[in-house]
Amino acid sequence: MASKDWNNMLSGRLYHAQDSELTARRLRARKLVFRYNQSAPEEEELRRELARELFGGMGENCYLEPPLRCDYGTNIRLGDRVYVNFNLVVLDCAAVTIGSDVLIGPNVGIYTATHPVDPGLRRDGLEFALPVTIEDGVWIGGHTAIGPGVRIGRNSVIGAGSVVTKDIPANVVAVGNPCRVMRSITEKDREAWGAVENGGEAATAGTEANSPA
Repeated sequence: MASKDWNNMLSGRLYHAQDSELTARRLRARKLVFRYNQSAPEEEELRRELARELFGGMGENCYLEPPLRCDYGTNIRLGDRVYVNFNLVVLDCAAVTIGSDVLIGPNVGIYTATHPVDPGLRRDGLEFALPVTIEDGVWIGGHTAIGPGVRIGRNSVIGAGSVVTKDIPANVVAVGNPCRVMRSITEKDREAWGAVENGGEAATAGTEANSPA
């Protein structure tokens, strides 16, 4: 049976991170993460097995470049065909749901964990967590930080270096600190690349139209 603090953590209520069950679950994750990060480059099958043991769920044809870090692992669920570049950090004190066909650049942080503003509560060792959802088809640029409680909508692109503190709607390009919507994704983004493929003069335009920043 799960401890009160574990249940509080997953319910968005205040909890003590030093609860014995939470400590044991973090140690389990660290052991698996250590083995994952220490694997040889050619040991892809071993990494797949370790990832399936570590995460709460993982679809088909996912690839996560080592090294990676997480708190518990069991609160992370990935869809199909997820690609993660180097140095992903996930503080999965609440649910982290990553959809299918998601691309995550290097040095991205996904943080569900947060702390009370009141300093007395922080001194008491209390914290809380809010879930993060990244929907299907999202591309997250490198060095992006995604804060607690955020949902990023289907097919959207987050520019490199962004700090995402509020929900981002579907089918947009968003960038900045704080991250803001810059424009919608439209058929013109595909058409620009079509001109390049057909030998037109739109190589620069195609690159600009499809840049996350």
